[in-house]
Amino acid sequence: MAMFQHTFGIFTNPDREWQRIRNEDQSFFKVYWTHVPLLALIPVICAYFGVTQQGWSIGSGGIVKLTPDSALILCAFAYLAQLAAVYILGEYINWMSHSFGVTDEAPQRHYEGTALAVYSATPMMLAGFVLLFPELWLVAGVFILAACYSIYLIYEGIPILMNIPKERGFVYASSVITVGLVLAVVVMVATVIVWGSGMGPVYVS
Repeated sequence: MAMFQHTFGIFTNPDREWQRIRNEDQSFFKVYWTHVPLLALIPVICAYFGVTQQGWSIGSGGIVKLTPDSALILCAFAYLAQLAAVYILGEYINWMSHSFGVTDEAPQRHYEGTALAVYSATPMMLAGFVLLFPELWLVAGVFILAACYSIYLIYEGIPILMNIPKERGFVYASSVITVGLVLAVVVMVATVIVWGSGMGPVYVS
């Protein structure tokens, strides 16, 4: 229930919701495992349906679709990549907290770092609904907007969750976003490696 309340709150009143998240008596384990595995299913399931049933077109060409088996492999990889990326980002936030003067106890810092990673990634995962209709221009537009809002949530959330001044929070948030971009590049490189190993997309003929 808290997941839906916080998900709604970070869109309607993010500052107030970050404060509520900070005040919750939760653990790293609970905030991660009750949110990420479920949210990460949204883009995966929608993408599977979109690329196997709807398809997409490039320019004036025909509709392109993937075979179900090929789509399943790629979606499974995407699901695991999401789980890993959110976990790693949360661990980085926790690891860097001492450097930016966060004075909370270790379990609380671990929860705060993970919560920040989870809820700031939520817009990107919810944007996965657009993959039901995988037209490239539409998908790109929606995910760019979602990424911009995720960045905004990180800048707003770090000073509140970590209870540090906004000036210090800005630098902290910038380092988090940099790591997020690095993770995105790593996922793209891993995707190329997977494709090159023979598990790339197989198109419906």
